[in-house]
Amino acid sequence: MQDLSSADRNTVRTSVPRLAAVAIASVLVLAAASAARAETDAEKLMKTGQCEGCDLRLESLRRIKLDKPNLNEANMREADLKEASLRGGTFVGADLRRAEVEKADFTGADFTDAQLRGADFEKSTMDNGKFVRADLREVDLVRTELSGADFTDADMRRARLDRATIKGAIFKNVKFDFGSLERADVSGADFTSARLTQVDFDRTVAVGAKFHGANLSNARMTSADFSGADFTGADLSNALIRRTNFSGADLSRAGGLSQKRLDLACGDDKTKLPSGYTLKTCHSE
Repeated sequence: MQDLSSADRNTVRTSVPRLAAVAIASVLVLAAASAARAETDAEKLMKTGQCEGCDLRLESLRRIKLDKPNLNEANMREADLKEASLRGGTFVGADLRRAEVEKADFTGADFTDAQLRGADFEKSTMDNGKFVRADLREVDLVRTELSGADFTDADMRRARLDRATIKGAIFKNVKFDFGSLERADVSGADFTSARLTQVDFDRTVAVGAKFHGANLSNARMTSADFSGADFTGADLSNALIRRTNFSGADLSRAGGLSQKRLDLACGDDKTKLPSGYTLKTCHSE
């Protein structure tokens, strides 16, 4: 093999350090990139409160406290958000299926188009929340605070809202078949055109609620207070109304009534009934 010339040897001597420098620089760049990638979406959320489209599946976010966080389109399936405070947050299009969210504060939060099926929000505060078109099937909202919430066009089939406070809420066009509002307070709520077949209203307080065009067929309305409620155009076919208080309610244009069932309920001189029907007077116990 021919020996390298002096010039070649000089080239080699100058090239080696340059190559080493390039290699070191490349390592540093890769290390920096790796460090940047190391920040998780959960860390980003905690740092900035902005995590639109983030992947937070199965994350433990218990007791986090953020003001008006942006979690639109975030994937939060089966995340742990127990006792979290995310007041005024936006969760538009977010996925919280089967998330654990007990005793959390979501006052004024926006869940428009969110997927909440099977989530557990028991004992949470969600007053004035927005759930328009949200998927709330089989969700647990037992003992929640939901006054002023908007559920327009939501799918709430088999949802449980037992003992919840939902005064003045909007349930227009909701699908709530087989759901439960046992002992809940929905006074002043609007159930216009809602699907409420076989819903459990046992001991529910629905004073002044509106049921225009609602389907209440086969609903259980026992020992409930529907004083001053408006059932114009509602379908009450086969609804169980034993010990139900209709004092001051408007049943004059409700469908599906029968005298035999009305005999189980009560009202007062302000109750409006279809022609030919009667109702006994309620007596305080």
